[in-house]
Amino acid sequence: MITLYQGPPAWGIPNISPFCVKLETWLRMAGLPYEVRAMEARGAPKGKIPYVEIDGRKMGDSQLIIEHLQRVHGDRLDAHLTAEARARGHVIRRMLDEAFYWVLVYARWVENDAWAAYRPIFVSLLPPVIGGPLAELIRRSVTRALRTQGTGLHSREEVYEMGKADLTALAALLGDQPFLLGAEPSSVDAAVYAFLVSILRFPADSPVKRHAEAQPNLVAYCERMRQRYYADWKPPA
Repeated sequence: MITLYQGPPAWGIPNISPFCVKLETWLRMAGLPYEVRAMEARGAPKGKIPYVEIDGRKMGDSQLIIEHLQRVHGDRLDAHLTAEARARGHVIRRMLDEAFYWVLVYARWVENDAWAAYRPIFVSLLPPVIGGPLAELIRRSVTRALRTQGTGLHSREEVYEMGKADLTALAALLGDQPFLLGAEPSSVDAAVYAFLVSILRFPADSPVKRHAEAQPNLVAYCERMRQRYYADWKPPA
């Protein structure tokens, strides 16, 4: 059994973290049994979520976990792909994991309206009493990380134009296909779905959310993925 440790669900999606949604979606797509447990602050082997425990061994990083499970259980989702399609999927995933992710961070942590929506959920993960002040300290740390990474050095308009360009590229690559690489789903769809729902379902408005909503094929794609892989999922009461 795979034990998946991750953050809480919110906004009608399985998790507040796109990387947690990505890994859980991949597990569902691959048909591997798993159970979800709340993250343990001291348990994460790489200091972040998601992480898993498999046969007593803990592993971190969503992509490294997926690659490990592919080696152990076989490449259930990508075996049909050509080398060119695999390369396209790799590039799409890296764009999301390493570039678009920082636009999402900006949209949640920097914007005051977005932070007001995100803060209560984040505070619930922190120790009582000190959770509120600690959340503000963490917010300042995240904004510093944005500047160190580079995204935070740009203007608000520049950040969102970068994110919109990524979404425009995704919409063009998807076209009228059911999935990103054609008629059959592949592992890259787990990442694409995770990041799209993390933008579309987040309650605060932003230029990048409006741009995603304006791409009919991306909106339809998200609903198609939800119906195929999360039809049985319901938010906790």
